[in-house]
Amino acid sequence: MTVAVVGASMTEFGVREPRLRELLADAGEACLDDAGVDPRAVDHLYLAESGGAYESKGGLVNALKSDLGLGSAYATGIEQTSAAGGAGIAAAWRSVASGESDLSLLVGGEKMTHLSTPVASDVVSAITHPAEYRHGVTIPSFAGLTARRYLERFDAPRESLARVAVKNHQNGVDNPNAHFQTEITMETALESAVVADPLRLYDFCPISDGSAALLFTTEERARDLTDDYVRVAGVAGATGRQVVHERSDLTAMDAVSTAGQRAYEMAGLGPADLDVVELHDMFTILEFLQLEALGLAERGRAWRLAEDGTVARDGALPVNTSGGLKSKGHPIGASGVAQAVELYEQLTDAAGPRQVDADAGLACNVGGFGNAAVATVLERR
Repeated sequence: MTVAVVGASMTEFGVREPRLRELLADAGEACLDDAGVDPRAVDHLYLAESGGAYESKGGLVNALKSDLGLGSAYATGIEQTSAAGGAGIAAAWRSVASGESDLSLLVGGEKMTHLSTPVASDVVSAITHPAEYRHGVTIPSFAGLTARRYLERFDAPRESLARVAVKNHQNGVDNPNAHFQTEITMETALESAVVADPLRLYDFCPISDGSAALLFTTEERARDLTDDYVRVAGVAGATGRQVVHERSDLTAMDAVSTAGQRAYEMAGLGPADLDVVELHDMFTILEFLQLEALGLAERGRAWRLAEDGTVARDGALPVNTSGGLKSKGHPIGASGVAQAVELYEQLTDAAGPRQVDADAGLACNVGGFGNAAVATVLERR
C-alpha cells in the first residue's frame, strides 16, 4: 500500500527541564492533534531512542503508550544508535505498507544534557570497535581524521567546512524549535577551539534534549483525514563496516550510498528530482560526505557547493533548512524523526520563513560515523 504521513511535530530542542518520558508524550500528543486523530485509533506505536544509554529507564515505550492513551496498541522500541529515528521511519512505514497497521505513530527522543560533555561523548563513541577505541578512535576523533584526509585529498579549503556551520546556523535562526537560533560568522567558526584537528568547536553539533513524532497511514485514509499529507515514496537502510581500518576509503560512506540508491529505486526518483535535503551533519564534514554518497555532488566536489551557495536556502538545492543537527540539535533518537518533520513541513508549505519551493525531499539519518544509514524520500501529494 502507498503510505502517507498525516501528522508531524517536534518539541523545542535544547536544554530542557522535563524528563524524557514527558518530552516524548508532548511530541506524541502534538502529532496526534496535528492529524486530528483519536489516540485510541492508533494500531502501532514505535519509539526511537537509545535504549536507556543516556537516561536509564526500562519499559519506556509501554509507559508512553499509556501516557498517550493509545489503548491496546502494539508498542515496541527501535534502537539503532543515532540512526534510530530513520530506523523507526522504516518500521512504521513497513507496518502500514504491509497492511498490518492502519495508523502507526512514531516518536523519537532523547534526554542528554544532564550528562557532562565527556560522558555524553563517551556514550556516543561506544559504537566504535573495542580494539580501535583502546587506541583513541572515538567518533569525534574519527571525524577529525576523516576531515583532514578529505581536505588534503581533494584540495578543499578549511573555510568550506566553516561555511557549512555558518549556513546551518543561519537556517536555525528561523526554526523556533532549534537548539541554537543565533547566526555565527566565518571568523567565529574558524577561530573557535580545536576539538579534533582540523575540526573546531563550531564543526560539531550540540548535545540536546528533545522529541519529535510522525503519524503514518495509508494514502486512501490520508485523503479522508486531511488535504495536507505527504507520501513516503521510498525508504531504505544499509549497514557499513564498523571497523575503521577495514574501510577501503575513509572519505566514502558506503552505507549512505547503498541506502540512498535503494530509496531512489523504490521512489522511482533520482538525485536530480530532489528539491530539499536534510542531512545528518553531526559534524560539518558529514554534509560533504553524504552529498557525494547520495549522488548530489561529484566525488570530492561537495565542498564547492558550500562555496558557491548551491546548498544555501535560496540555492538550487537547499540542504538542512531546519538548521540541521548542527544548529537544530541532536537528541539521538529524535534526530532522524525531526529530519522528516522538516521535510513534511516543507512539502505541505508549513515551514514559515524557512519555506522553499519543493515537491520532493530526502532525509539521510546516519548511525555512528557511517556504520549504518537510513534514507527516506518524501513527496508532495
